[in-house]
Amino acid sequence: MPQPINPIGSLLDANIQWAQAVAKSDPDFFQRSLKGQSPHTLWIGCADSRVPDSVITASKPGDIFVHRNIANQLHLDDTNVLSVLRYAVDYLGVEHVVIVGHAECGGAAACLGAAQSPSLSLDGPITTIASLPVDSSLNRWLDPLTRLAASLQLSSIPHEEAMPILVEENVKAQVSNLAKTHAITDAWTKGTRKGQNVWIHGWVYDLGTGLLKDLNISQGPPSKTK
Repeated sequence: MPQPINPIGSLLDANIQWAQAVAKSDPDFFQRSLKGQSPHTLWIGCADSRVPDSVITASKPGDIFVHRNIANQLHLDDTNVLSVLRYAVDYLGVEHVVIVGHAECGGAAACLGAAQSPSLSLDGPITTIASLPVDSSLNRWLDPLTRLAASLQLSSIPHEEAMPILVEENVKAQVSNLAKTHAITDAWTKGTRKGQNVWIHGWVYDLGTGLLKDLNISQGPPSKTK
């Protein structure tokens, strides 16, 4: 009887093959990597396994600094994303920060479903995932997105039409939050140690086509041109 495939073992085997192939095509690559990183972009995206940033942009290791979470959120009280942002801007010198949402996002779908429920109440904490306690980490994380979905008044719109609207509006909301962070406002008003011009952007990835859509909501330093 054939043995079941071990996905972890497959990952390790694939890593060996990848490292050997890179060393063969670019013998100095790993030695250069040891010397540090200077990515041009910080990618704040969804943790969804179908949206691998470096793969869908054909980027190399070292090009993109990455933070991913459920439904590509930027909560202004989340020290994780704020520390990643500060480090990327102040110490790595990134010049572009992009919030990337994607089609058929599971987190957005859950929030849309909760927002369309007749029993939804916005007066207290929201139970987006009914099978979990209201104070569970996932429900607390999704609370702002469910409130956003409710504000869009999508109850009368079919799910397949409402989802793209919510996904795009979510990206716009997170870019708006991004513009309020100290790391970005400091870069725009005080400048940075590295003197870079920092731009923020909003994109959506289409799972069905593999293409990224620019929502044309980029913002940059005052009086600068893109």
